[in-house]
Amino acid sequence: MSIRFTAKARRGMVALTVAAGLAVGVAGCGGGDSGGGDKKPGTSASASKSSGSDPSTQEGQSQTPLAELKGTDGLLLQITSATRDTGGFVTVNGTMKNDGAQSVAIPAQVTGDETEIIKHGTSLGGATLVDSQGKKRYYVLRDTDGRPLTTIGLTTLEAGQSIPVFMQFPSPPATTTDVTLQLPTFSSGTIKISG
Repeated sequence: MSIRFTAKARRGMVALTVAAGLAVGVAGCGGGDSGGGDKKPGTSASASKSSGSDPSTQEGQSQTPLAELKGTDGLLLQITSATRDTGGFVTVNGTMKNDGAQSVAIPAQVTGDETEIIKHGTSLGGATLVDSQGKKRYYVLRDTDGRPLTTIGLTTLEAGQSIPVFMQFPSPPATTTDVTLQLPTFSSGTIKISG
C-alpha cells in the first residue's frame, strides 16, 4: 500500500509542478514591458472591432495607403505596403474594412475559381498583380499543399470592423515598380513595389 500511496503522491506532485509552470508561463507572457504594456493588449484586442479611425499595430505606420480598392456593400481594401523580398516574391499587406452600416459577408468570388484554392476556404486567392510594362499577370503563390499564400478563413465583417490581410506573388523583374492589383468584386488599383 505504501508503494501505491507513493505513486499517487508523485503523480500529484508532477501535476502540481506542471500547473505551476504553466501559471508562471502565462503570467510571464501577459505582463507589459516598459510601462506601455497596458495599451498593447487593448490595441490588439480592439483591432478586429475597430471603428476604422484607430489603426491597429499590424496595419503598419500611420501612413496613407498605397491604394484603396472599393468592393461591394461598403467593403474597402486598403493596401499599406508592397515589398519585394530576396526570395523572389512580393508581399502585399493591407487592411480589409467594412465601411458600411451593416455586417457584410466577404464575397466568395475573392477566392478565385481554381479548384485547388477553393477547397481551402475563403481567401484572397483570386488576387492578381498585373505588370502592364512587361505584359504579365502574376497569381497568388501556393504552398506544396495547394493553399494560397494569402489571408484565409475570411467570413463576415461587422460594420466598422477591419482585419489585416496579406497576399504573396511571384516577383516581377526588378525594373518593374508599378503594378496593378486586381481582386474580384473590387476596383483595381495601382501600387508601387518597394525593395
